[in-house]
Amino acid sequence: MQILRRKLLQRSSFIQGVGRCGYCSKNIVDAGQPTPASHPQLLNEGEITTGITSEEYVSRRKRLLELLPENSLAIVASAPVKMMTDVVPYTFRQDADYSYLTGCQQPGGIAVLGHECGLCMFMPESHPHDVIWQGQIAGVDTALDTFKAEKAYPMSKLKEILPGMMGRSSKLVHNVKTAIPTYMEMEAFQKAAYSGKVKDLSVYTHELRWVKSPAELKLLRESASIACQALLQTMFHSKTYPYESMLSAKVEYECKMRGAQRMAFNPVVGGGPNASVIHYSRNDQKVKDGDLVLMDIGCELHGYLSDLTRTWPPCGFFSAAQAEKLLHGLKELGILKDSRNIYHSYHQLNPTNIGFSNHPLTFQFVPSCQYRA
Repeated sequence: MQILRRKLLQRSSFIQGVGRCGYCSKNIVDAGQPTPASHPQLLNEGEITTGITSEEYVSRRKRLLELLPENSLAIVASAPVKMMTDVVPYTFRQDADYSYLTGCQQPGGIAVLGHECGLCMFMPESHPHDVIWQGQIAGVDTALDTFKAEKAYPMSKLKEILPGMMGRSSKLVHNVKTAIPTYMEMEAFQKAAYSGKVKDLSVYTHELRWVKSPAELKLLRESASIACQALLQTMFHSKTYPYESMLSAKVEYECKMRGAQRMAFNPVVGGGPNASVIHYSRNDQKVKDGDLVLMDIGCELHGYLSDLTRTWPPCGFFSAAQAEKLLHGLKELGILKDSRNIYHSYHQLNPTNIGFSNHPLTFQFVPSCQYRA
């Protein structure tokens, strides 16, 4: 243990000595998240996050302020860091409202929006020890230059500045999901809450987020396309790997290989009776020969999520009983009126695009080499 500790200390000293630039050929400022300069493969010039420009973020904030009551102040804290072990965090995922309004994908910040101040960001302060273990984080300069805040301060100034901003406002709105004692325990906030002058921010942000911009629609379509392709590849391999855990791993692999950052939620992979459990997540059973498998999955692409569900027979074809049940369900839904025209109906539904042939009753898999996107 002493040897390991000594090696870690030596490595830390080495990193402090040579700096991060020693590992790269170009000295690019690290903003704590991808920028057009550091990640040109992900972001175009003018974008704060992939596909979303700084102008769009400014427009979002402007539209929010138009919805807020006159002389009100919005307080939005970033998502908290969740720990996997005592010292190792899970991969950070930003709160949706904080991300939607600022584009900042890092923890530890508080954004304040008002009709007079515009966007004011309080940013966490960087310490050498934290940089060694967790990397660079965005500070005041990044808030002004990258996130286009009108004002920015280090977090140490919060108790000095925010109470006055709250005191001058007639109403406060804040993100209840990420609310933290740091500002909720301030006297100005307590007075506003006691007087019934505090509202949940989601009332306003959800109204904005319901309407997607062309850039957002593009990201949503790309996310859905990735999930569809990943699920199709998983279906092709389901006969070879008839285990819920393997199918779950396969679909996650395929999503991430196509650019997704993470799954939208833990994949639901239910074989046989497990498919009837809505949020089944154990994914620990072997799919028995002749059983159907249900997969409910989605992926996240730069903050935009997809969600789809499919059920199929890993063995490659439905049994007579399963096909009969399927036909009965289609008739009840009014999708199919006469079983005699089943070939025509399924051709209209275009099942080849989800990996099935049009042969009546058997619904055999189309080999991957014959698949047409």
